[in-house]
Amino acid sequence: MGWRVSGAAHWWGRLLAGVAAWSGLTAGPCCTIATARTGTANGHPVSPSNHLTANPPPPRGRVTVWIDTQESRLFVFSDGILYTVFPVALGKPETPSPVGEWLVVDKQKDWGSGFGTRWIGLNVPWGTYGIHGTNRPESIGTRASSGCIRMFNRDVETLYEWVRVGTPVVVEGDPLAGMRRLAAGDVGADVRVVQDRLWRFGYFNGPRNGRFGTRTDKAMRAFEADHGLQVDGVVGLADYRALGLFE
Repeated sequence: MGWRVSGAAHWWGRLLAGVAAWSGLTAGPCCTIATARTGTANGHPVSPSNHLTANPPPPRGRVTVWIDTQESRLFVFSDGILYTVFPVALGKPETPSPVGEWLVVDKQKDWGSGFGTRWIGLNVPWGTYGIHGTNRPESIGTRASSGCIRMFNRDVETLYEWVRVGTPVVVEGDPLAGMRRLAAGDVGADVRVVQDRLWRFGYFNGPRNGRFGTRTDKAMRAFEADHGLQVDGVVGLADYRALGLFE
């Protein structure tokens, strides 16, 4: 069993190609990240728990942020060249971090309790998500948040000075990796993939915004009825398979 190439993997491949061109990354950050995963980047050692330099100066080029949900690391690129790496905490399986291509839309200091010393907001359409500090440093490297990207306070304070409103942020990952059962009230990149597939099949004409609302529920029930599935509006394994997202 596995995801169809025509489903999530193909969707992610298109996203990588698009963001590489959109961000001005000539080789694409995935190539450089693959090098970093082997232990080096641009001749510098990379540790899963430490960034490339202890106190990196501000990058001189155009900054792009790339978050690897597999490795729990945040990569900073300057003019397409890997500049430094920070460890992060990610969303729990039931509240995953928002896979996709985003922009920084908000920057705040001391935004609120539990968010550490800095907040960097992203334009995720299905909720309030961002990169922020934490009062639980022991959570860094784990999946512990409600979807936001947590950093050590010292690290997010550094990143805060490097990014601006409009900085591209890519959260890399398979939006369907968690195989969540989806129903009304759920939000996430996986909901958006399902909405996109229902739209392609002619069942859904609402906004593909990652929010499982009344219109998504209605479209899912109509799809289930037409395909001999249990009509409950819940996206389970049989529904994923019928949608062509699982085999």
